[in-house]
Amino acid sequence: MTPPLLLAAHGTRDQAGVDAFSAFAERVAKLVRDDGVNAAGGFIELSAPPVRDAVAALTAGGQREIVAVPLMLSAAGHAKGDIPAALARERTRHPSLTWHYGRPLGPHPILLDLLADRIRAVADDRQNAEAVLLVGRGSTDPDANADVVKTARLLWEGREFRFAETAFVSLARPDVAEGLERCRLLGARQIVVARYFLFPGVLPDRVGEQARGYAKAHPELDIRCADVLGDCAELASLVYERYQEALSGDIRMNCDICVYRTAMPGFEHRVGEIQHPHDHPHDHAHAHA
Repeated sequence: MTPPLLLAAHGTRDQAGVDAFSAFAERVAKLVRDDGVNAAGGFIELSAPPVRDAVAALTAGGQREIVAVPLMLSAAGHAKGDIPAALARERTRHPSLTWHYGRPLGPHPILLDLLADRIRAVADDRQNAEAVLLVGRGSTDPDANADVVKTARLLWEGREFRFAETAFVSLARPDVAEGLERCRLLGARQIVVARYFLFPGVLPDRVGEQARGYAKAHPELDIRCADVLGDCAELASLVYERYQEALSGDIRMNCDICVYRTAMPGFEHRVGEIQHPHDHPHDHAHAHA
C-alpha cells in the first residue's frame, strides 16, 4: 500500500484561513490521487478538523505507514516539537502506525517565485517595487527567524527590487513599524510589504493593520501590502515534493544551528531541552468560537 500524505497545520481562529487550508488540502488530494496516494489535512490546535480525524481517515483502510508534511514555512517550534508531539499521540491511538516526517516548506525557489508574483501584483505598473519588507510570523527560535532573513535575501538576489528588509509580526524584532522605518531611512519611497504566510489569518491581518498605521503617519510614502502565498498549484507541488523526499530519502532537521543541539548565544539553556506537546492539544472534538 502506498503511504498516504498527512498535511499537518497549526490552526487559526480566522475562518478564511480555515477555508483556505481546506481548499488547499483538497487541491493536494487531487494532485496525488493520480499516483495512488490518499491525502488528508488536520490542525494541531485552534481549528477543526484536528490531526486526529485526518489520521483516522487515512488509516481507515488498514494503512499503517503515513508520511506527514508540516505546513510550516520554517523549522520553528511547531515543526520541531508540536507536530511531532501530535504524531506521537496518534501512536497511542494506533500502536502499529509508523511515520515518515517531511521537512518544512521553506526556504524554497517555489516560495520565492510566489512571493515575487504577489509583490508584482501590487507594485505600480509603471515601476517595480523600490523596496520589499518581508514580514514573517516571528519565533523564539533563532534558526526559524534566520530562515526568514535568508528568504528575504534570496528574494532580493537577482530580482529588480532595490533592496529587501525583514520584519516579524510577533516574538522577534524588528517589528513591522521598525522594518518600514529602516526602509524609509534607506531612502525607499515605495515599499511593498510581503506577508510571508501560507493562508489568511489573524497574524497576516495584523501585518496589514500595522503597515497601514505606519503609512498613515508617513503620507509621503507609498506603502502597499501583498497577498499571502495562498492556495495554489505551485504550493501543492511543493508539498508533494516534500512527501516524495520524506518517503525516499534521509530527511533530518537543520541540526547545525538548532537551539536544541547547538549552544547559540543567549539560548544555551535550550540545548537538550525536553520537548512537550501543547498545554491544550486540540486533538479532541469540540466547537471553536
